[in-house]
Amino acid sequence: MSARLEGKVALVSGAAQGMGASHAREIVREGGKVVIGDINDAQGKLLADELGENARYVHLDVTSEEDWESAVAVAVDTFGGLNVLVNNAGIVNFGYLENYSLEQWNAILQVNLTGQFLGIKASRAALVEYAPSSIVNISSTAGITGSAGQHGYAASKFAVRGLTKTVAAELAGKNVRANSVHPGTIKTPMTEGMDLSSLAAPIRRIGEDVEVSKLVVYLASDESGYSTGSEYLVDGGLVNCAGAVVDE
Repeated sequence: MSARLEGKVALVSGAAQGMGASHAREIVREGGKVVIGDINDAQGKLLADELGENARYVHLDVTSEEDWESAVAVAVDTFGGLNVLVNNAGIVNFGYLENYSLEQWNAILQVNLTGQFLGIKASRAALVEYAPSSIVNISSTAGITGSAGQHGYAASKFAVRGLTKTVAAELAGKNVRANSVHPGTIKTPMTEGMDLSSLAAPIRRIGEDVEVSKLVVYLASDESGYSTGSEYLVDGGLVNCAGAVVDE
């Protein structure tokens, strides 16, 4: 086990499975401690048991201010601080304009955008107290480019970019950084059963969750100490290299 995150305490939302669970595993593997937040209590407790003494599970509905405050308290009380927040929880829904409902729109913004804002707001005091600290907001390639039928998802993920930049500007003088990560198509429970043929990247495969987690670890660590307010793509070249594939 390496120790790139030795002395770091992280809170990861949506961490019971998928990319969030991968982030939690990598944080512990790199010497950090992690609070696993999720609404899936059974899976979250199993993961905490798997990771051992350096992990704790807490029920976390990201739309609840009280749940966020409790999660931060668990980090501080159990591990003595909090200096990494990974806003990973998110949902996806689809629909063309003629049938995409206001309920769908409100639901996805509440989780994907308001949930991240509430996490940052609840964590702010601890992140400042235990700085140097890092906020890693998980967005998407849908936060860089538009896609038909993904109105709420794209809007929420674009908004995460803006939120990240305002937070980075506000907290830079307090030794707290904020960056956004923009995965392309990643193999997770969320993408199971989806037709991904239209999302093929120049690398010619979909990504693995650990490939995103390695970047999360870098941004959580002091190695990225001069990086804030920036976007980091993990998309196999989907956004910037489209049309540039050459067969040998």
